[in-house]
Amino acid sequence: MNVRTFFVGALLVAGVMPLAAQFSLLQAGGRPLRPAAVEPDAPRDIEWPTHFRDRPLTQLPLSDLEQRFARRFPGAVARFTDGESVLILRQVERPTRQLHPAADCFKALGYTIARPRPVVDDRGERWSCFAATRDGSRLRACERIRDSEGREWTDTSAWFWAAQYGGGPWWVTTVVQPEAEPL
Repeated sequence: MNVRTFFVGALLVAGVMPLAAQFSLLQAGGRPLRPAAVEPDAPRDIEWPTHFRDRPLTQLPLSDLEQRFARRFPGAVARFTDGESVLILRQVERPTRQLHPAADCFKALGYTIARPRPVVDDRGERWSCFAATRDGSRLRACERIRDSEGREWTDTSAWFWAAQYGGGPWWVTTVVQPEAEPL
C-alpha cells in the first residue's frame, strides 16, 4: 500500500466516523448529537473604574445595540464619559472572537475609517488610533487591551493568540472623542 492510498483511506474513515457515531446512537435509542448552545456568562458585579486620566467618570446607559451585544459577550460591557470623551470599557473573561477592533464597529455603523496607527500617549501607554468620518463629523477612536500582569495589546488578533495561553481577565478601553484636525 502506498502513502497516498493510506492517506485517502484515513481521510475517508475520519469523514465517516461522525456519521457512524450518530447512527449508533440512533440505533441504541439515544438522541442525535447536536452542537452545544453557547450560554452567556453569569452576570457578575464588576468594579468599574471611577476615573480616567484623573478625570471622574459618569456611567452612561448602553444603547439597544450595545445591550444585545453585551448579552452574549463573555464578560461585561459599560459606557462612560469624562465630560470630553466617551469610553467603552469591556472586561473579558476568556479568549473570544467576539472581541474585535473598534474600527469594525464604526464601519458597520457607516463610518469611513482611516487606517489605524500605533500611538504612544504622554503616559507611555500604547494605543491603536484611527479617525472615523460620517456625515461631515469626524471622531478619533483609540483602543488598547491590558491585563493585571501589565501586558498590553493594541491588536485584538495578537491578544487573542496570547490569551490562548492563559491570563485574564482583560480590560479593553476604547476612547472616542470629536476631532477637528486630522490625526
